[in-house]
Amino acid sequence: MTADVWLPIPPDEIEGLPEGPAYRHWDGEDTYPADPADCAYYVVPYMKPSGVGVRPLPEMHSVQVVQTLSAGIDHVEAGLKHLPAGVRLCNARGVHEASTAELTLALILASLRGIPDFVRAQDRGEWLGGGFRPALADRTVLIVGYGSIGAAIEDRLVPFEVAPVVRVARSARASERGPVHPLTELPALLPRADVVVLSTPLTETTRGLVDAEFLARMKDGALLVNVARGPVVDTKALLAELESGRLTAALDVTDPEPLPQSHPLWHAPGIVVSPHAGGPTSAFLPRAKRLLVDQLNRFVNREPLRNVILTTGA
Repeated sequence: MTADVWLPIPPDEIEGLPEGPAYRHWDGEDTYPADPADCAYYVVPYMKPSGVGVRPLPEMHSVQVVQTLSAGIDHVEAGLKHLPAGVRLCNARGVHEASTAELTLALILASLRGIPDFVRAQDRGEWLGGGFRPALADRTVLIVGYGSIGAAIEDRLVPFEVAPVVRVARSARASERGPVHPLTELPALLPRADVVVLSTPLTETTRGLVDAEFLARMKDGALLVNVARGPVVDTKALLAELESGRLTAALDVTDPEPLPQSHPLWHAPGIVVSPHAGGPTSAFLPRAKRLLVDQLNRFVNREPLRNVILTTGA
């Protein structure tokens, strides 16, 4: 195989890449490393501004695989119309589960135990003692979007002695830990949950899923945690609930994103905001490299690829 493979990680930093392809390093720079028309396997640069990753797609006439290093693929969907039929789009399942699940637990605990209040009090030199705060123990947690990340979140919740975890996905199925409910059952499940975690991909079905009606069904004092995508939540509806004091929220993603400095979400009561920090940790690079080595060996040896989300023209 002599076709080009475009990688956002320098190829000499990835041990185990198969021989054969010509490896080109491109991480979103203005200048391409080679002619995009010769690229057979394209790994999309990670965590770049909107539009960067899809820029070479109209010129990639020979591409066979587009590989993201993110769990979601919504940032490349706009460029798929430029691709020939038969191109496989693969995501990074297996790369972000640990980091995203860690942050989810951190956001839940920080919000419930009032960590942001303690940090602000520390800045003032104030001992903010007294009073009881909610614990994660004995809380019912509802996970909306029970894929690999949702399962990793539950794995980390269990040692905290939570009440039953309720799992929701697009359709009903069984999991190792128990039943997974379909999205159609959400209205009946929401009033039971103390904590609602969003870890669903952004699709036409989930865009705006968390609207005023969804939020109204959550119990008083419940916490909404979003580690999915910002547009899954109706920001205006969430703001209304936060400002009333009925709900609290911990958001790693927002709509809009990045959140403008003047946006009212920053100063809404009962909110914790992190800057889309679920994936980029020290755990990312070794897992991303392992994924690429495995996928490219499969590609060169004409073996089935992992994590194929869709095939263009299918």
